Amino acid sequence: MKVAIVGCGNVSKNHFAAIENIPSVQIVATVDIIAERAQEKAEKYGAKAYTDFDEMLMAEKPECVHIATPHYLHTEMAIKALESGAHVFVEKPCSTSVEEADKLIDAMNRTGRQVGVCFQNRYNSSTITMKKLIDVELIGKMVALRAFVTWNRNADYYNDDWHGKKDKECGGVLINQAIHTVDLLQYFGGGCDSVTAHVFNDHLKGVIEVEDTATARLQLKNGVPAILYATTAYTADADVFIEAIMEKGTFRLEGERLLRINPNGFTEVLCEKSDNKFTGKSYWGHGHPAIIRDFYDCINTNRKFTIDAAEGSKAPKIVAACYESSEKNIDIEVK
Repeated sequence: MKVAIVGCGNVSKNHFAAIENIPSVQIVATVDIIAERAQEKAEKYGAKAYTDFDEMLMAEKPECVHIATPHYLHTEMAIKALESGAHVFVEKPCSTSVEEADKLIDAMNRTGRQVGVCFQNRYNSSTITMKKLIDVELIGKMVALRAFVTWNRNADYYNDDWHGKKDKECGGVLINQAIHTVDLLQYFGGGCDSVTAHVFNDHLKGVIEVEDTATARLQLKNGVPAILYATTAYTADADVFIEAIMEKGTFRLEGERLLRINPNGFTEVLCEKSDNKFTGKSYWGHGHPAIIRDFYDCINTNRKFTIDAAEGSKAPKIVAACYESSEKNIDIEVK
């Protein structure tokens, strides 16, 4: 299968590394507005470098396109790739608004091509185990759910032409870093009905146009409220913390480590952190190879990929509702 990777920045290394280990996939094109970056990857993987996305689509006619560009380009590029006949694997967020999300879903359905959204943490063993145990009600029904994302992003992180820009990143910690956790909260709770949220800047006033800190209360479809606190104003990149209090105990996810805490205080380790070699940052999780491998397996076997445009749009739609809630200071229904 002929594949193109669009966007050769930091996160793309996870896509290149994962594809390297899939025998049926050949990288034929790399695309980046910085010619040197595209050329470097092209030379490494025996591909052709481009600086123009449309030119690449016409010349190479790839069967699948990976999109790892700034947020504001994701939906537009994904739709163009779908309409060219390609499958699409897109970094989060697949869309930056409800309107964009609906257009992407429509394009997927209209073209009949597969869309995969990169929520790699769903492929962590800890996440898989926690979801399964919640669904079978091993220790009863869910009572409460909370999550903390406390990471560090200093001014130098925003030295490029899009991070921290409202029209290009389209938000801050919520749409960029914490969206993975937003996705897991709604995933564990069977979806989200409404949100009340507040976003603000605690750390980089005058440096960035977007929020570095956010709080949100999500009313989940299972009837349970979920509380989220997310910030990039911390001084370290701590493991994401998600806790589900159940009727007969607690599940606590700390990065890729999963604990079960019984009412008597006894703690059982259900999953330990992976010791697999990883291309990106460890606190991103180790799910990139697994999610990309599964995506190509779905294409090859004509099986529907689980985190498609519709499923992958749930978290961006929640984030959009959070921004609207913060702006209007009211509870907002998730569309």
